[in-house]
Amino acid sequence: MPNKKKGHPNEGSPKDTFANDHRPPAVSGQCAEVMELMQAERSVLSFRMTAELAIPEAAARVHDLRAMGFNIITTILPDVEFRGRIRRNVALYSLGVPSWPAPGWSAGDA
Repeated sequence: MPNKKKGHPNEGSPKDTFANDHRPPAVSGQCAEVMELMQAERSVLSFRMTAELAIPEAAARVHDLRAMGFNIITTILPDVEFRGRIRRNVALYSLGVPSWPAPGWSAGDA
């Protein structure tokens, strides 16, 4: 008797790929530190990450997280007092809603 299965019998269910595609990627190292900090404090200054938390390339770690699809918002603050001095044009990083995937992130994949 011939096989009368419809569709693509050798492929997995669309439900299987949905579950795998909609989980945030694994984050490790300094990217994980930056992510945990933003989740715990809602927003964090770039100076705080570099000076107090020993993350020397904070902007690069944010860039890496964005490349993974995380929705990170950067706000440039014109004047910030940090360690008793006024600093100009300081980046403030925060997680957007939803935090993953960023809106429009998968549009480039299609």
